[in-house]
Amino acid sequence: MKHFAFVFLLAILVPQECFHATVEARDGFVRTRGTHFMLNGYPYYANGFNAYWLMYTASDPSQRFKVSNAFREAASHGLTVARTWAFSDGGYRPLQYSPGFYNEQMFTGLDFVISEARKHGIKLILSLVNNYENFGGKKQYVNWARSHGQYLTSDDDFFRSPVVKGYYMNHVRTVLNRYNRFTGTHYKDDPTIMAWELMNEPRCTSDPSGRTIQAWITEMAWFVKSIDRNHLLEAGLEGFYGQSTPQRKRLNPGFDIGTDFIANNRIPAIDFATVHCYPDQWVSSSNVQYQLSFLNNWLSAHFTDAQYAIRKPILVAEFGKSFRGSGYEAYERDEVFNAVYYKVYASAKRGGAAGGALFWQLLTGGMESFQDGYGIMLGQSSSTADLIARQSRKLYLIRKIFAKVANMRRWRRARSRAGRGFSGGSGGGNGGSHVGN
Repeated sequence: MKHFAFVFLLAILVPQECFHATVEARDGFVRTRGTHFMLNGYPYYANGFNAYWLMYTASDPSQRFKVSNAFREAASHGLTVARTWAFSDGGYRPLQYSPGFYNEQMFTGLDFVISEARKHGIKLILSLVNNYENFGGKKQYVNWARSHGQYLTSDDDFFRSPVVKGYYMNHVRTVLNRYNRFTGTHYKDDPTIMAWELMNEPRCTSDPSGRTIQAWITEMAWFVKSIDRNHLLEAGLEGFYGQSTPQRKRLNPGFDIGTDFIANNRIPAIDFATVHCYPDQWVSSSNVQYQLSFLNNWLSAHFTDAQYAIRKPILVAEFGKSFRGSGYEAYERDEVFNAVYYKVYASAKRGGAAGGALFWQLLTGGMESFQDGYGIMLGQSSSTADLIARQSRKLYLIRKIFAKVANMRRWRRARSRAGRGFSGGSGGGNGGSHVGN
């Protein structure tokens, strides 16, 4: 009886279509319906993490235990989604060392990551290229084209050059069609993968109008869907507002980078919106209280716009607080986590568009060299780890209650149909004898 009132509140607030489980939906793939993520016929909420290093580490068989440990620790804290890189272009130990040519050892590492995620019940969001130079990114793609005789003047030609776009589409095709050595399943057929991400934090500062990014996302989104209709797709956006909503641009932290949160996410082949939030970086000259105020306003605006303007679910795909900031106190990180988690939970409770949050970033023992100030080690007991586990329990409870409401509604529909069948048969003189057949 503890959550009885909550069950009926959800039944009133949440659209009925969210509770209509179908046989087709029970295949383990995360899907969307309206402004909700769905899994096996029920609304789905993701408490998760980022760990860009998974493939890189797993490419060395002697280090794979670190990947297994990370997933085990994450699962023990109720985390259900991990976002990681499915790219490493050129440079040291690349996945793609030249356009269309791949390092099998690195690809086997990604195979292992997907296999381990499956074992621990964790879904994956796989990003397909980087905006930045780390792990190659758009700069490496443009340099490859230059080395093949293309005259390109900017790294932003990544979004415009037919040759570069061809390189990228080939990478997409290769990854989606990859056969996993550990699971025996092609990536495009594996429900362990929740979604593909077109690019980590796409930016095109050479065209602040937003037209270049809009055209690129449109083209590439449809290309991904032409290969893989099973999986969700998102663009990888940080959430900066653009020309389609000039009144919203005042919320941006002074950035004008050629993306448009509303227009980019309205593209039909994009299944859900994403937002990132780093107030300690974006408004770094302000005090902690102002940063928290910015964070709350930033998330409120994006959750509202996802619900009413975009009409798709939204995921907080990156957030965090660095301990390397001047005058850092441990409680400050917990305040950021609390603020994000409260916003997500409040939205979920009322049937809103927020589908979860993924902190940056998860580390495990032996990964200290990857510490960037944001790393969380769940194996080390901390107040932040406790907050993470508590949020997982709260979102699990909401999903459980949604399931109860759905089952209640199905029972009522079945009972109503049975009742109609009985009364319908009485007029024929054989008083509902077919009901028991």
